[in-house]
Amino acid sequence: MSATAAVIAVFDLDGTITRRDTLFPYVLHYLAQRPLRLLRLLRLLPAVAAYVFAGRDRGRLKAALLRHTLRGETRAGIDSWNARYLPRVIARDLLAPAIAAIERHRGAGDTLVLMSASVDLYVPELARRLGFAQTICTGVAREGQALDGALVTPNRRGDEKARCLEGLRAHDREARIVAYGNSTSDLPHLRLAHHGVLVNGSRAARAAAAALGIECVDWRGTWRPAACSNPDSPG
Repeated sequence: MSATAAVIAVFDLDGTITRRDTLFPYVLHYLAQRPLRLLRLLRLLPAVAAYVFAGRDRGRLKAALLRHTLRGETRAGIDSWNARYLPRVIARDLLAPAIAAIERHRGAGDTLVLMSASVDLYVPELARRLGFAQTICTGVAREGQALDGALVTPNRRGDEKARCLEGLRAHDREARIVAYGNSTSDLPHLRLAHHGVLVNGSRAARAAAAALGIECVDWRGTWRPAACSNPDSPG
């Protein structure tokens, strides 16, 4: 990252740039190439039960999903799937106002960073296709050319995103950081940015953002401010 960047624009992925989560559809459609592989999802049931009843550890659930469904898949196979699947995401799942915001920052010469809790099987390649200069996402273990599925970084969510944003700030103290996220778990890093923006937030997230002085917008329809001051308002 350039030390002379005037602005660093940090975008979350799922629900901010895209209409929905990207990881489970990515895995599901990969398995569906050979329908019998969908039976692998049954192996995930104990991990789902553990998530619901024993602490809601999203990182552990994410690792279980990858290990029970994609473990052993080759790097070449994943790369081939990315080449087929990511154009569908770009064509069908991106929010037009998000892309407009990305283009506005790019046009201003800002440094674009994609920071996501989703995994490095596909997030860096999607970021490259969208023109981001840097990617911060959850890392997945490999054994040689084969996928293991365990996580090799903390799950890039909540306070971990805040830690990563602090790292960006430490790397370039002169830059102004603008950050976009969509959920309550994004508020820790949005509040650290010089300008944080909550996108498509739930009622609870908007209320929490209002208390922190974080701007809210709604990118699901027309580009318009979402009412942060009144959490009961529509949008």
